[in-house]
Amino acid sequence: MRLRTSPKAPNPRRVDMFLAEKGIHDIERHLVDLNAGQHKETEFLARNPLARVPVLELDDGRFLAESRAICTYLEFLYPEPNLMGRNGEERAFIEMADRQVEFNIFAIGANHIRHTHPGLAVLEQPQFPDFGHSQGEKMLQNARWLDELLATRPYVAGERFTIADITAFCAIEFARLVKFRPAEAGLLSLAAWRERIAERPSAAA
Repeated sequence: MRLRTSPKAPNPRRVDMFLAEKGIHDIERHLVDLNAGQHKETEFLARNPLARVPVLELDDGRFLAESRAICTYLEFLYPEPNLMGRNGEERAFIEMADRQVEFNIFAIGANHIRHTHPGLAVLEQPQFPDFGHSQGEKMLQNARWLDELLATRPYVAGERFTIADITAFCAIEFARLVKFRPAEAGLLSLAAWRERIAERPSAAA
């Protein structure tokens, strides 16, 4: 298998952390330079017409896009350590937590950053700063929800580390581009959780 990815981009980082947690090291990587527009070149578009990374090229020649789908496929191939649920019930609750973080913090935070950070203007044309700032306000509001949740449990989906923690961590780390720090926002439970996750080897992936 081959993974077409881009360093430091938040969705590729989700897959990178997932691979590191699984201990998967034998997938060939092809780096895509987003700033140079390689994701819009014919070669890449043949693999994902939506021009987004990451993309996993399977051994049979098919292409699997979307970070969540890639992780689901890898969970099937490498079931341990389990990150997505050991049975139907646990799987459903982990997916709920992961989706809630993805839609309410990860995606909204990405909108905030892409439309306000000057370094991302090359990727987001045109930028709409007013929209971006409004998304930032929503991100902070939703981060308060996550902070309250983490005051009641050690991890996003419950009592153990899962894909939901990967999604949340990558979202919070991406928001550092706009100087978002949970502790400075008074989100002490979220800050403590972030520090614990940052100590995992996969956080350096």
